[in-house]
Amino acid sequence: MKVQNSLFLLLGFLIVGCSTTQNTTSTNALPDDKSVQATLWVQNSAEYQALSVQAYETAKRNLSLPLEDSFWTASITQEETESYMQLPPAIILDIDETVLDNSPFQARMIKQGKSFNVEDWNAWCNEGNAEAVPGAVHFTQYAAEQGVEIFYISNRAYEVEDATRRNMIELGFPVSSEMDNIMLNGEEPGWTSDKIKRRQLIEENYRVIMVFGDDLNDFFPAKNTTQKKRADSVNRYSNYFGKKWFVLPNPVYGSWENAMFDFQSDLTNEERNAILQERLDTRN
Repeated sequence: MKVQNSLFLLLGFLIVGCSTTQNTTSTNALPDDKSVQATLWVQNSAEYQALSVQAYETAKRNLSLPLEDSFWTASITQEETESYMQLPPAIILDIDETVLDNSPFQARMIKQGKSFNVEDWNAWCNEGNAEAVPGAVHFTQYAAEQGVEIFYISNRAYEVEDATRRNMIELGFPVSSEMDNIMLNGEEPGWTSDKIKRRQLIEENYRVIMVFGDDLNDFFPAKNTTQKKRADSVNRYSNYFGKKWFVLPNPVYGSWENAMFDFQSDLTNEERNAILQERLDTRN
């Protein structure tokens, strides 16, 4: 009888142990989210840090060139005129993934099994808890010290501007108390996600000498533009990159993804996966 009881007890331990192991595995398993690897890279790789610092340090070393050359402009619109040459210099930067790192928000979405949504995004913005992209604070401070006006054009909603402003001031970014140099989506009539009107307003009053962003739309109109046209535009403006335009790494999201799916927003998961398989080039 003692042997039989011992066997039952051992069996019970084995069942509980297996159950515990299964629960632990299930709890710790990462969700099937395609942004996991990209988010881990941003948050853990020294290479991400190096690329970001490289962009800002290159810009810092080149800054004296546009300050000494009144013909210099980073605006393809201003190049068509000569009136800009007498204007004071300015630099335009995107905010998200260009000066502010929002990877913790993406990590939350992954762990909570959620997709991007405006409610959670605005809540994150209102926390004012983002860290600076490596190199961004040092560069913008340096440029401001050289007499360059700093402007931030972002597609964050204007409702989160106060929190965004506080976040950036706490990190040390040059934020003006005399004028609004943080220009958000919807803040004024015509200020839409294509950023055209906001860039035009700056170009009317300043000579734009450098532009920073993580998406082609930060440099020229690129919304709803096919992959081929995007690639052609990069080739067309290749002499701008690394000299007047500086792209920050963002493998998590961007207009490149919509272009990859030909701007079809109603695709099923099966259709999206089929397109992804097709986009993988194996050269055979």
